[in-house]
Amino acid sequence: MTQLIAQRPEPGTPRPYRFPAVVRRSVAGGSVVAADLPGHNLAVASLLLDAGGGRETIGVEGVAEVLAKALEEGTASRSAADYAVALESLGTDLSLSIDWDSFAATVQVPVAALPAAVELLAEAVRRPKLDPADIERVRDDEAESLRLYWANPGPRADAVLRSDLFGAEVRHGRPLSGDPRTVGALSVDDVVGFHRSWFMAPGTLLVAGDLSRIDLDALGRAAFAGADESSPVVGEPFPAGGRTTRRIVLVDRPGSVQSTLRLGHTAPHRSHPDYVPMTLGAIVLGGAFTSRLNHLLREVRGYTYGIRSEYGLSRRFGRFVTSAGVQTAVTAPALVDAVGEIARTQSEGVTEPELAVARDWRAGQLSVGLQTPRAYASALSTLVVHDLPDDYHARLRESLLHATVDEVSAATAAHLNAEGITLVVEGDAAAIRSELEATGLGEVVTAAI
Repeated sequence: MTQLIAQRPEPGTPRPYRFPAVVRRSVAGGSVVAADLPGHNLAVASLLLDAGGGRETIGVEGVAEVLAKALEEGTASRSAADYAVALESLGTDLSLSIDWDSFAATVQVPVAALPAAVELLAEAVRRPKLDPADIERVRDDEAESLRLYWANPGPRADAVLRSDLFGAEVRHGRPLSGDPRTVGALSVDDVVGFHRSWFMAPGTLLVAGDLSRIDLDALGRAAFAGADESSPVVGEPFPAGGRTTRRIVLVDRPGSVQSTLRLGHTAPHRSHPDYVPMTLGAIVLGGAFTSRLNHLLREVRGYTYGIRSEYGLSRRFGRFVTSAGVQTAVTAPALVDAVGEIARTQSEGVTEPELAVARDWRAGQLSVGLQTPRAYASALSTLVVHDLPDDYHARLRESLLHATVDEVSAATAAHLNAEGITLVVEGDAAAIRSELEATGLGEVVTAAI
């Protein structure tokens, strides 16, 4: 047998981080925001509309998701099969996404095919077929999918936490995709009405590619054709004030051998000036494998395979969440340790060695993540949705690398809320309730869900 021995290659010199200059155009009543990627043969175009989950009204949660799936069922001039063939002839598909702040329809094609792809994109968004039978089928499929999803541990805990933090009387106090009941009750008129209300505004066309080979004005005219309404008004951010006392909300899952933990409190919106230091603090606390929470609860205690904390920040609101799954028998001590670590981070801040790891990891993510036109289009979306300056991404890496211990510690002190955190536990109430009460972490109440 021949044995081959080779020298392990050494890492090369890191390429410099550079975000391309942002180009903005006003075209046909809408906005085009582009990033120039010289030499790239692939290009991405994404139509961004202010039609996310936050635009839904109470009682029709999930209508945006159902509408997005219904857009794939054909247009006013093409059947679903004909539309799919048209996309495939360009070597692309239509990627649709919904978050709290926006709806996005995206295509990625060779540069030469971009005009035709944008025309197809606009056809689906502006002139969908929306046949009642198709809508009802899509709705029923989505409701069934949600029923299966909600049978797993986690979704109910997430919903209970969101309701406790924001209140079920406001849209962002309910699940983004709705629940099996709300989605199953959607009518054809609900779906068609949502399209009529929010999908006819021009929106913003995001383009990432070699702009020397792209006519941005022509793309804008194609994307905004058929738009006939002004852009929606964006409201002010919601107050981030939270509770002043802790409480435990128990979601009963009889017979469960594991408890699902969701610990959270409200947080600022995405464009808050403390975004960089507060997110670095969250990485130190629970955002990486080497984090404080993961080290204590996984490596030292052996309570969990992993625990994570992070900020989820939208345009008008935000929240801090710690998530984990632990064995039923260690539910109470795991909660005590998690709350203790959050409180310690809030009061003591971070250390330089911990912050150095978090800075390098997060800054490295930027360099690795920005490799494709689709990634640059996503970064442009962040600028538009959160009204950030055009040089934001160009400066972000340096902001991360130069964040100081004092800045990050001050942000954790200001934005973590260990005393007012809500502790949602989804597990076997009969097995864990008395132990939870004995922790003294806060009043134990049972969720009505």
